[in-house]
This record gives sequence, structure tokens and C-alpha cells, in this order.
Amino acid sequence: MRKSSNFASFNAVLPFAMERLMQYVWQHRLWCSEDMTTNDGRRVRVLDPGLLNTDAGPDFFNAKVEIDGHVWVGNVEIHVRASDWHRHGHDTDKAYDNVILHVVDKDDAPIQRTNGELIPQLVLQVSPRFGESYNNLVNAKVQLPCAKQLLSVPHLTITEWVEALAFERLHGKVERLRELHGLYNGSWEDVCYVTLARTLGFGLNSDALERLARRTPLRLLHKHSDSLLQIEALLMGQAGLLQDDVNQGNANDPYVQQLQREYAFLANKFSLKPMESEAWRLFRIRPQNFPYRRIALLAHFVYGGFNLMQRIMETDTVQELRELFQIELTGYWANHYTFGKATPATTRALSASSIDVVLINMVATLYYARGEMTDDFSLCERAISLLEALKPEQNSIVATFEVAGIKADDALTSQALIQLRRNYCDTRKCLYCKIGHWLLSRAARRNDKI
Repeated sequence: MRKSSNFASFNAVLPFAMERLMQYVWQHRLWCSEDMTTNDGRRVRVLDPGLLNTDAGPDFFNAKVEIDGHVWVGNVEIHVRASDWHRHGHDTDKAYDNVILHVVDKDDAPIQRTNGELIPQLVLQVSPRFGESYNNLVNAKVQLPCAKQLLSVPHLTITEWVEALAFERLHGKVERLRELHGLYNGSWEDVCYVTLARTLGFGLNSDALERLARRTPLRLLHKHSDSLLQIEALLMGQAGLLQDDVNQGNANDPYVQQLQREYAFLANKFSLKPMESEAWRLFRIRPQNFPYRRIALLAHFVYGGFNLMQRIMETDTVQELRELFQIELTGYWANHYTFGKATPATTRALSASSIDVVLINMVATLYYARGEMTDDFSLCERAISLLEALKPEQNSIVATFEVAGIKADDALTSQALIQLRRNYCDTRKCLYCKIGHWLLSRAARRNDKI
């Protein structure tokens, strides 16, 4: 007699995702009863589920299973339907001859090795509550589906996970810098320059500013580092913000005309081509975040020669680091957010909170990346100390977790929460989240419903 599906409560789960879910249940021993039998009635006791295999071959290696009193050591294969064994060609593949147990959701066919020998088959039993809990997490329409359950999760589980997420986020950022380090032949000043440009975008224009920095490298800007006008002309022109169709309302602005003349000369000299102006976010953002101001600030750092990486490495205290970015813009940008009409004096380039965001997203990452890549772990420790010394970011992600019961006391924790939200909550990777795993494990073992 064929057994029906035990995963019927998993709504809207694609077959390949269902198989991964079954692997998760098997790996973490989340079946609802230890009293399991094969399809021919033999008692099964799992001594060791084995090691999950993410490459070709059986799903779990070196499992240890007792079947009807006899202990078998070998591999375990998992399928949604038993007939998938034949559909995937395992019955003619000798790599699957050492499978000691076939675990399925629906037993719809007998399966055998290449020599025709039948392989024991087990229908995986799961709690209906587990299925409901899983669906409530991954199919929820709210931003944080486990919010109402967070207070039930042990504090140690959360703190350990938050710490791991903080380092996971740092390592992700380091990989970006590692790529830049190779691209610029080991020049940390170039890495710093591109990273600064990206950071000054503050999310909205980060990609565009990084493209601008890559398109206008330091080796070009340093040829004219003694002229702030020419640096601004190069950067504004390369950004596509000096083109006539972008500045129709500013055609008579003397400063715009001067920048246009300088860029036309330099573009012809170095065979430069500007970005498309559509790359920039110019609407529904605060004037302080207009790309014109951010590009003017980037030009300020290049003026006289870019050596910000050296200055960062030579700076010891948080206050001294903040002072590196406490820049007063001069000239045209002392009273302009964009080209055209002047505004009341706005000389300060970055607010205090914006400077701390730069320290969090740029400086700490540069410390950590250089420390890892040079085996100078004192720099890694300096990065962590900096993040612990800075206040947490104030954004919707941090606020959402605080309402749910996880409060960020420093920037290291807020960075971890950003990682959690973007890489796990938003993508519904609850199976890979330690909080989600704890909640699902409880549902599987206690029949609790999330």
C-alpha cells in the first residue's frame, strides 16, 4: 500500500524547494516520531543522519541507520516522490549503489540499485504543525514574520546569531574590497577612493558614485590634483551632469559654463566619455544628498593628492576619525546644493550622523579588510572596536527589530540586524537563520504553531 504525502501542508513549495526542505528535516532530525518503519514494515532507527552533500551524488554521506536490528553505514538519498529515483537515472548510476535508505515524501514506486537489488524506502513523517509553522514564516506578507515569537527565543541563541551575522556582513564587504585590491594592483589608496565614492552615495546613489570613481581613476585625477576646478570638472563631466540637456535651466550660470569648458578640453585630451545622467537619483531625496554635493566632496578629498587611506591608518581615536570627514565646502558649493539658484550657507558637507555612517560602512571595513589581507589582526580588532564604539544606525530595519524585542546598542549590532533582514528575512531564508531554526525545531518537537 502506497503512503500519501506528509508534506501536503506545505503550500506553494516548488518540488526542488520541497526536496531541500526534506533534506533540512532529515539533517536536523525534525521528524515527528522515532517510531519509523520502511515501506515493507521494517523498523528504522536513525543513529546518524550523515553529512549533507551539496555536490553531485547522494544527498547525505556516511549515515548510520539501524534497520530491523541491523546497523547499516552508507549514503541516504532524498526525493519528493520515490519515482524521482528513476526519473533522475539513479537506477543505472553506480554512484548510488551504496545508498542504504531512500527517504521520500510520497511512496509511489519501488527503487533498486543497478544490479536490481531493492533499496529500503522510508516515508518521512513530519508534524503538521511544522508545515503550518514553515508556511507562516516563508509565505507571510509582513516584513518580519517571526516578530511575535522573538521574545520566546533564548537570549543566548539570539546574541550568538547576531554576533555571527556581524562578522558575516563584514566578510561580505571584505570580498568587495579584495576584488578592488586586485583590480588596482594592490593600491590601497585606489581601494579607499572607490569605497569612499560608494559610501558617499548613502544607498540611493552608491552604485552610480562607484561607477563614477571607477570611470575616473585616481591616476587621471592626480594629473590635475593642484586644481580643484579641474577635478570638479572631470568628476561632474564624467558623471554626465555637465551636458547641455541636463543643464538647460542653468545655461547662463558662469560656474557651469566654466566647468563645461574645462571638461570639454580634458575629455578631448584623454578621450573621455561621460556616464548617462539617468544613472543618478535626483528626485525625492534631501538636498544634502544631491549627487552634486557628494561629487564636490569627493573632489575635495582628491584636491592636493588623495591620501585618505594613509590618514585613516594613522588615526587612533574615533573623534580623530570623525575630524577627517568634517569638511567645509568652499566656493560655489558653500551655498549650492545643485547647479543654479543659490541657497543659504550650507558649507558643512556631512552631518554628524552621516559621518558616523561613513565610519561604519567605510572605515571599519577598510580596517578589517586590510587586517585580513595582511594578517594584521590588530586592524581587525580595531574595526570591531570602532563598530562597538559607535551608536547604532537609525533606520527602519533597526527600528523594526527593536519593536520586536532585539535592541541594537552599538553599530556592530545594527550592522548584524541589517544583514539578518536583507539576507534572511527579506529572502525568507528562515531555514538558514538560527532564530528560524529554533522556532521550527520547537514546532516540530512540541507541536507548537508559529
